[in-house]
Amino acid sequence: MINSVLVTHFCRDLAKLKVELESYQRESQIWKVTGDIANSAGNLCLHLVGNLDTYIGATLGNTGYVRDRDAEFALKDIPRIELIQRIDSTIKTIQQVVPELSDEQLNSEYPLLVLKEKTTTEYFMIHLAMHLSYHLGQINYHRRLTA
Repeated sequence: MINSVLVTHFCRDLAKLKVELESYQRESQIWKVTGDIANSAGNLCLHLVGNLDTYIGATLGNTGYVRDRDAEFALKDIPRIELIQRIDSTIKTIQQVVPELSDEQLNSEYPLLVLKEKTTTEYFMIHLAMHLSYHLGQINYHRRLTA
């Protein structure tokens, strides 16, 4: 049950992330930083897909993905179409990995210590969904501020 809810929410918010990127009138605005805005929408997008590809894809799905977290915030001016392709790839990973998680896996300890304390995989998956939603809101605000 929770698997389908998680897939639905991850895919919904990743689809919304694509809509946000497509809604920037000028592609250059995706990478704009000003004043107190330290992270561009492009860097937040890279961070979100890197996060999900790491903690769901690589850790739970054994996809072989290797994260470069520093690059998520250092890279600039990646074309919008490439960002959208990365989102689409992450959606596929979510759709392949999450439905296959057993109740036993979800109720077991998440394989990595990411937060301050050990958690169950189910708990950590909910954390990941909320993390996605949080940064999606930042991207929406960034888009409206930089328009």
